[in-house]
Amino acid sequence: MIRKFISRVLKLGNDKKPAGKREAAIIPRSSHGISRDQISPGSRRVCDTLQAEGYKAYVVGGAVRDLLAGAKPKDFDVATDATPEQAKRCFRRSRIIGRRFQIVHAYMGQEIIEITTFRGALGDDAKTDAHGRVLHDNVFGSMAEDAARRDFTVNALYFDPASEQILDYHHGVADLKQKTLRMIGEPKVRYREDPVRMLRAVRLAAKLGLSIDPEARHPIRELASLLENVPAARLFDEMLKLLTSGHAVKCLQQLRAEGLHHGVLPLLDVILDQPLGEKFVMLSLADTDERIRRGKTSSPSFLFATLLWHEVLSVWERIKNGGESPIPALHQAMEEVLNVQGEKLAITRRIATDIKEIWALQPRFEQRSGKRPYGVLEHPRFRAAYDFLCLRAEAGELDQELAQWWTDFQAAEGETRAQMLLPDQGGARKKRRRRKKPGQGAGEGPANAAA
Repeated sequence: MIRKFISRVLKLGNDKKPAGKREAAIIPRSSHGISRDQISPGSRRVCDTLQAEGYKAYVVGGAVRDLLAGAKPKDFDVATDATPEQAKRCFRRSRIIGRRFQIVHAYMGQEIIEITTFRGALGDDAKTDAHGRVLHDNVFGSMAEDAARRDFTVNALYFDPASEQILDYHHGVADLKQKTLRMIGEPKVRYREDPVRMLRAVRLAAKLGLSIDPEARHPIRELASLLENVPAARLFDEMLKLLTSGHAVKCLQQLRAEGLHHGVLPLLDVILDQPLGEKFVMLSLADTDERIRRGKTSSPSFLFATLLWHEVLSVWERIKNGGESPIPALHQAMEEVLNVQGEKLAITRRIATDIKEIWALQPRFEQRSGKRPYGVLEHPRFRAAYDFLCLRAEAGELDQELAQWWTDFQAAEGETRAQMLLPDQGGARKKRRRRKKPGQGAGEGPANAAA
């Protein structure tokens, strides 16, 4: 107890030091357990190359955090004291990207390693919008300043592949052990600098099983409207990360609890404000979570097709009631929904095309006679559309028998598959009219002429 009290006093005293003067706690491998072999080959090569050129270089942020938490990192970023131009010169296959803050992408085989230069403290002349969001940030500084610029303490961790030590400036390792997500600096100021941090707080807490520190949690509801000023494309990327985190259902529940819906996040409104489709959407998200936890990939196209499907159903019904035939009505409904949501959600053209193909195949699953089922099987989006059909059946939207028939049909072969085809429900096809010859009037067909 006394040891904990002394440690807490020393920690509070250390927190009062200016960001640029703070010293890092050096944690050896014997304490943290991460080895050099656990980071990707590409990030090891990048760090080794930069260090050989005389620069500091560390694997930083999420990768270190996830390894400590026992999770598998999605990517490995590197932080260095080399400027973007200096870093680029160290790697033959690399390029500088970014406007708000320039970074280097180094291509190591199949890996793309993101290299960032240590960021400096923001000065009074930092370019921000009217709400405090940082717009331009090419200010470089020391490693301690870079750590202070990170959002949460668990993200301000630096792993040195050479020594296998972790450098911890803000007690992130301790916070991770205590299952606490704590903001570096004043939360209101940090959220104003980058409102997306509010979404990131929810995602990281859900992903790692952390509780958000009350000081970081309380301002979220008050500042939620700041997300309206974030570019749609960036908001789309962050929401996609949230929905493919493997904990989408928990994240959505937390976002709702924090008041981040009703006009603040258009995608969240789509998910939460459709009572008839809530079961369908939640089944889709739960299925996505399970796939990701099993190490399988998830398709943004499929995910957004499920999120927007019940909007399509509603518009489709309205257009059909207006007298339009079912299939043309469906295509009109798809266009209308994607046009309305596309601008809000920044859905790319490629994803929108895939979504429409998944939707357009749904009525074709009803056709189980003749050659039509074979054509559906050969469609490039058959697998995604079939999974979509099964999800609809599971949600009670259509008869389970239809989904089971397609499950059996695609597994069958040859004559067995042919025997599964249903009789043509439309009866005998109408005979195709023969084209009239020039000068041939009504009732003057070949038979009459012969007469």
